[in-house]
Amino acid sequence: MDGLITFFASHHAMRADKVLREAGFAVALIPGPRELSPNCGVALRYEYARTEEVLALLERSRVQIEAVHEYRPRVAAWTGTQEAQQAPATRSRFAAFWKR
Repeated sequence: MDGLITFFASHHAMRADKVLREAGFAVALIPGPRELSPNCGVALRYEYARTEEVLALLERSRVQIEAVHEYRPRVAAWTGTQEAQQAPATRSRFAAFWKR
């Protein structure tokens, strides 16, 4: 899972986790990296290749997000591979926030 969604508040993260799990997406709540978002201590990992599907479902479900990032940490333990050590830390694709 190389995608990361950040949120303005933890209740949005928990709601996103529930909505996406119920739809069959592989997701995981993790401590939010401070270098990406100082707003919320929780972020959601998911498969970055499925970003369009994920965002469409979250928008339909009225889940508010802060931003979407392609995230490859420098620590191999996070992904279980050594290649992660050479990968860049982040590449933000775009930010999105829905007010409903």
